[in-house]
Amino acid sequence: MKAILIARVSTEEQKEAGNSLPAQIARLEKYCLNKSFEIARIFSFDESAYKNQRDEFDRILDFVIEQTDKVAVCCDKVDRLSRNMFDKRVSILYEKALLDQIELHFVSDGQTINSRISAAEKFQFGISLGLAKYYSDAISDNVKRANEQKLRKGEWTGKAPYGYKNITKSNGKKDIIFDEQASYIVHQAFALYATGAYSMTLLCKKLSDEYGIKWSKSYIDKVLNNQFYYGIMAIKGKTYPHFYPPVITKALFDQAQQIKAGYNKKNRYKYAGKPYIYRGLIRCADCGLAITPEKHKGHVYYHCTQYNGKHEAKWLREETITEQLGNVFKKLQVPEEILQQILLTLNQTHQQKVEFHNKHYNSLTEKRKALISRTDKLYIDKLDGRISDEAYDRFYNQFRDEISDVDTRLSQLQGAEDTYYITTKYILEISRRAYDLFIGSEVEEKRQLIKLVLSNLKLDGEKIVYDAHKPFDWILECSDRTAWRPQRDSNPCFRRERAMS
Repeated sequence: MKAILIARVSTEEQKEAGNSLPAQIARLEKYCLNKSFEIARIFSFDESAYKNQRDEFDRILDFVIEQTDKVAVCCDKVDRLSRNMFDKRVSILYEKALLDQIELHFVSDGQTINSRISAAEKFQFGISLGLAKYYSDAISDNVKRANEQKLRKGEWTGKAPYGYKNITKSNGKKDIIFDEQASYIVHQAFALYATGAYSMTLLCKKLSDEYGIKWSKSYIDKVLNNQFYYGIMAIKGKTYPHFYPPVITKALFDQAQQIKAGYNKKNRYKYAGKPYIYRGLIRCADCGLAITPEKHKGHVYYHCTQYNGKHEAKWLREETITEQLGNVFKKLQVPEEILQQILLTLNQTHQQKVEFHNKHYNSLTEKRKALISRTDKLYIDKLDGRISDEAYDRFYNQFRDEISDVDTRLSQLQGAEDTYYITTKYILEISRRAYDLFIGSEVEEKRQLIKLVLSNLKLDGEKIVYDAHKPFDWILECSDRTAWRPQRDSNPCFRRERAMS
């Protein structure tokens, strides 16, 4: 009789030498030699026997069914075939064996299933399947309990999210640490999006241009929704605080969610056809209705529909609006000598911030290490029976609360510094190149730049009026008052030097 050999391991059994694929195959080959079976095919694979989807085993089943002659299907043990007593594949093989179309041989279990087995042997086979399922369920329960314990301790049990990385320490223990470059990119993604000046599309482009990161909009959405970055692990509807250093603050995360929620609300529908630069950004100063764009003879015009009543609304060409707003952005360009004074002040402030940051960061880091060490020792005391479960839970919760408080303060410290430099960077960048950025941008980028700097845009007759966000309102005010120009006789030293010359 020809024999088909089946050797299987699951991922958690790979390290068990007795269950390894070579060990199973060796036992099966020896068995076939003793039985004088001719080996027709050997199947060796890694697949869970407890899942419903078993692609590899389905291929084996198809091969067995295709055989025209009676064959012996040989496995090392019943659980190599399946750990699920309700698996229909096992029923198919079992029925074929009872019909004398195949024989099932379980070498290490000493069982053979064929058309001649007794009721007791059938019962034994059912018991073997039941025990296999019980073993699998017990393993699953143990894994779940172990994972639950790790989660309660603040340990992540899976692959680290982008921004962190999995490592193996010298003692063989697994851990998760910061990936400095990746975590910086994650922070930038949150910080940029939270400004409200970046859509998902623009953020994709920004990250690609500056960091070479090719993220899709769906992946960015996944990153922005991940609570892990501010210190929370979310598993199957439950949340657990973790003890890894957070990438962002909870406040920054919430701000990004608010921007995303508002953006989705505003964009429940999409405009068809060619996008208009100022569509949805401007309202009528008279009646408050949205200004509508229309294209006539190659030109785009904006006007109020006067739906609530006639009020002699004007029609304004898109080029005219662009010219008016371009003049606003020209005013944002701060003279270079003023920028240099700002940078000098920022550098002086920076030195003070470095000292403050380093002092508090080092203090908080040392406190965190001490709390983590106490938590580890507490767990050892529990395992050794030196403290009760109630005492362990009480002290553990206390330590976790203290660690969470330290993490929050670390995040706030880092977040305050990052926000300071991010805000400064954008203000200076816009102040240097405001007009060029506005004129040279694509439609979507131009819209985002307008929303970053201006608000409450209205068409009043043939003029666009607006409010400006801080600190751009201050820059525009200084520009209007010509405050950038040096005042005569405002510097006594300068006046004396001029007189001497």
